[in-house]
Amino acid sequence: MTQRRLIVSLLVFFVALALPSSILVYQAYGQLKWEAFYQHQRLARELTLRIDSDFRDLIAREEKRPISDYEFLNVEGSGDSAFLQRSPLSEFPPPAEVPGLLGYFQVDASGQLRTPLVPETNAGDYGITAAELAARRQQEERIRGILDRNRLVTRSDERLASALDDGIAEISQAPLSMAPEFADAPPDADGQKASPAKLKSERLGQAAFDALSESRPRMDDSSGTPASQVGELALEDRYDVAAGAGAATTQAELEQQAGARRLRKEQVNLPRSVAADAPLPRALPSMDEEEATGLSRGRPEIRIQTFESEVEPMEFALLDSGHFVLFRRVWRDDERQVQGLLIEQAQFVERLVAPAFRESSLSSMSRLIVAWQGTILRSFEPDYGRLYSSAAGRESRELLYQGRLVAPFGDLELIYTLAYLPVGAGGQVIIWSAVVLALVLVGGCLMLWRLGRRQLALARQQQDFVSAVSHELKTPLTSIRMYGEILREGWADENKRKAYYDFIFHEAERLTRLINNVLQLARLSRNEQPASLSATRVDAALDELRPRLESQLEAAGFELAIDIDAAAAESKIEIDMDGFLQIFINLVDNAVKFSANAERQKIDIACRRLRDGKIQFAVRDYGPGIAPDQMKKIFTLFYRSENELTRETVGTGIGLALVQQLAGGMHAEVDVVNCEPGAEFRLRFPAC
Repeated sequence: MTQRRLIVSLLVFFVALALPSSILVYQAYGQLKWEAFYQHQRLARELTLRIDSDFRDLIAREEKRPISDYEFLNVEGSGDSAFLQRSPLSEFPPPAEVPGLLGYFQVDASGQLRTPLVPETNAGDYGITAAELAARRQQEERIRGILDRNRLVTRSDERLASALDDGIAEISQAPLSMAPEFADAPPDADGQKASPAKLKSERLGQAAFDALSESRPRMDDSSGTPASQVGELALEDRYDVAAGAGAATTQAELEQQAGARRLRKEQVNLPRSVAADAPLPRALPSMDEEEATGLSRGRPEIRIQTFESEVEPMEFALLDSGHFVLFRRVWRDDERQVQGLLIEQAQFVERLVAPAFRESSLSSMSRLIVAWQGTILRSFEPDYGRLYSSAAGRESRELLYQGRLVAPFGDLELIYTLAYLPVGAGGQVIIWSAVVLALVLVGGCLMLWRLGRRQLALARQQQDFVSAVSHELKTPLTSIRMYGEILREGWADENKRKAYYDFIFHEAERLTRLINNVLQLARLSRNEQPASLSATRVDAALDELRPRLESQLEAAGFELAIDIDAAAAESKIEIDMDGFLQIFINLVDNAVKFSANAERQKIDIACRRLRDGKIQFAVRDYGPGIAPDQMKKIFTLFYRSENELTRETVGTGIGLALVQQLAGGMHAEVDVVNCEPGAEFRLRFPAC
């Protein structure tokens, strides 16, 4: 197998495992994200219902409020036990039951405004100081000013009179049958329909409130398509929120709520200031004049009147000035009045929406938008300090949930967008599993690649080794056979016979060394021959080594020089003598081969005792040395620096590998350094 085929095979193997694993991880993580999304969507719905419940409580409390509360004085009790007291809405500052409340008001048929803050009679009679009265009137003027800017009240009688003249002139020429808008008007006290002029007057005085009701758009679907600034957000709806159950209040629910909030009737007692000689009103026939009056000398007469009124459900609107107005229509004594309360937008939204959102876990991963008919009123950003993700601070466009509030707040919409979607512990497990799987897969493929490459290199080296061994065996055998035939046939004279015998002897020794190296390498590779170590003096070991090396170098024409210092000569080292001799024979044989063409045909062997107590042997030649990039490779089994087809030196590539293994078996270290000229192999043995 070539490297190219190995690479292709590993790539196919990697893709075959990586592709299905990636799909599996993607599907599992996507499923977790889907479950996490709908879990947080459920939290958003529950939060919306919780906020919606606060709005329900508010509207229920305000719709149950008697119409008499909008007056400064109320009548408590009936008959002999009836008495006057101040309305709960006359408190100053206004009560804080409604967040952002500026004050309550009522507008009569002519468009004139009254508030329960300022009494009609002397304020001092009710314990109101001059300073407090000035503050109350200032607050009333503030309410009047806001309503006037939004054209909901009339400032001057002249403006209303002009409008009435124009309106009455138009309808006075037409019969009632041509005015269907007045056909359902309630009858007056005599049981007669109110006149068109009177009804037109009421319509002109309260036309702006009617316009607030008529301008509210109708929702034709449950999603409530956002418009204006909300539409400009370009929210991404990957999970089909708008098309599904995204709205908290659907159109059917709105209609159901509208049906539940019907017109109601209410009987109420109201105090009225009249002149002392005025007759008693027909609305209170059961009471005599003394019972119906609360007289105080020097004060206007206050009489109590009983009315049966019709009260319409509350409506909610956003004014051009940015204020909210919550109002209702009240039919009383043949006249229609508008009662309501004026609210600061920012405080109203902040106190009814923000606390619940900030207490929820959604505040750490989503953005809440409060919109009115598609226009953004307020945006509550995520609390990025509670996030653990680098996603903090990025713009959120993923739609999580959107829902409308209970009627009459149906134009208020809560929109949740995702800033960060936590998938929980399961997601972390999948991510880490995917990372581990990727590391194992990539690491496994790299290991297979390295192993395959080493096996290919080893196969090539083994092939080179076989070629080298064949060459190393064939050459001396051929020479031995040739010289043996010459000697057998008697073709050599007496002068040449000794040279032929010597050649045959040296070639036989070379074959013996080669075969011994191969056999020794095989035994070491199989751990069949552990080293038999014994303590030996250094000088004795060198005396054993000297004659073997001299005969080896003499045949090659090299000179041998052995230098040993006194401290090293007397030291002992633990060695296996056969292995020790084979190490030096291989090193000298290697030095002879690579310095055969050197100018100085000499091999130096030195022995020194180092400062750390170790004994160092050095074998140096005077050849070309070793290339720096091959310093670590030359001890690799079967490695040769020359190409097998073009090399000039003999050898099998196992000599230095065998040296390293034999040295390791005797607890010695071996390395090589370049000298000028030549190379020096160093062996360091621990001293006994």
